[in-house]
Amino acid sequence: MNSTLATIVIVWSLLLALAALVSAIRDRAMGMVLLVGFAVLEVLVLVQAGFVIAAMARGEGPDAKALLYGYLGGQAVIPPAGVFLALAERSRWGSAILVVAGFAIAVMTGRLLQIWQTGA
Repeated sequence: MNSTLATIVIVWSLLLALAALVSAIRDRAMGMVLLVGFAVLEVLVLVQAGFVIAAMARGEGPDAKALLYGYLGGQAVIPPAGVFLALAERSRWGSAILVVAGFAIAVMTGRLLQIWQTGA
């Protein structure tokens, strides 16, 4: 697993969570900046998943393959689901949903690194 890319994903998702928190505190719905930011986050997550899957195909990585693939699948679903729910809820709570989504991606990426390095 590429730790540089994982660090980029963590930092980007935390920045998005912070931007969404500011938007929620200001009582604003999700704007174009957050929408584009979460689209970039989804691309980063999918690129990271591609690197992990390629490394697993080469025989690298932990024995806990099902756990690793579960985290990868969950990560791929969270940004679009968060944006969908934020678009459906056009109030401050839509932005609050994105705070949770951004934080969840950061935590899941950290857990992926831990699984990759320790094997469980």
